[in-house]
Amino acid sequence: MNANSRPHRNTIFVEEAEVLEHQAYDGKQFIMKLQAPKTAKDALPGSFVHLRCSEQRPMRRPLSIMRTDKQKGWIEILYRVFGEGTELLSQNPVGSHINLIGPIGKPFELNPERPRPLLLGGGVGIPPMVFIADEARKLKGAYHPMIFMGSETPFPFKTRPSQIMIPGLPDDTIAAMPLMEDWDIPSRLASQQDFPGVYQGYITDLARAWLNILDDTQRNEVEVFACGPHPMLEAVAKVAQEFELPCQISLEEFMACAVGGCAGCVVKVHNDDGTTAMKRVCVDGPVFPAEAIFPKSS
Repeated sequence: MNANSRPHRNTIFVEEAEVLEHQAYDGKQFIMKLQAPKTAKDALPGSFVHLRCSEQRPMRRPLSIMRTDKQKGWIEILYRVFGEGTELLSQNPVGSHINLIGPIGKPFELNPERPRPLLLGGGVGIPPMVFIADEARKLKGAYHPMIFMGSETPFPFKTRPSQIMIPGLPDDTIAAMPLMEDWDIPSRLASQQDFPGVYQGYITDLARAWLNILDDTQRNEVEVFACGPHPMLEAVAKVAQEFELPCQISLEEFMACAVGGCAGCVVKVHNDDGTTAMKRVCVDGPVFPAEAIFPKSS
């Protein structure tokens, strides 16, 4: 195997990252800002880091990058406490250091021929969607993203009634992510937990409602991007197929090495020629075309 078949080589770094901020939110959720200049410089939407939660727990955890500042050299991650590893991670104070490997993974790619990205994030799948929205806004009007986020635990931010109208959605669906409001990017939230101002249902319902109010020209400018639990991604893939839209999805998988060596995160991928192959989510993904994971029904 030659170097050209391993595009991730020489692009992944090991850093001792300083914890700059560490904020707790309801539902055992945390947003951590880390000084990691090498990772920040090369990270793209969909990239993740593999970090050591604690010296007491050497096994690393893969966490998506939510935002970066390439000039200041920081990255931001959102995570939820699931077990002992993330519980130990949550105990790292500001000023401590965390060993991480990053940035890892094949990223999402914006397409200038599809200037209306529809961003769908569920739970801890929200961070890559924030990253794409940030990249899109930096391109000064080249893209016009729409972002829908879903969660069955409290959202890791204080929601705000949106000042940006979105035709086609229920009038009482007004809760938005403040950061998106500040960026002038329309956003709405969905849940089945009866949160105020939040749509009672799935983000795919919001996606269909929005897509249905677009005319053919506008709809042909849409590409779907999604990250979240497997059932959500399957539902998103069906929506994309229904409206004949291209769709990129980011998979969530357990990982051991996260750099392609152990093959512990392989998934079956359907190729265009009808064949299948086993691909590593860490370096062949985590982003894949939706139809490669959820092929169209014959």
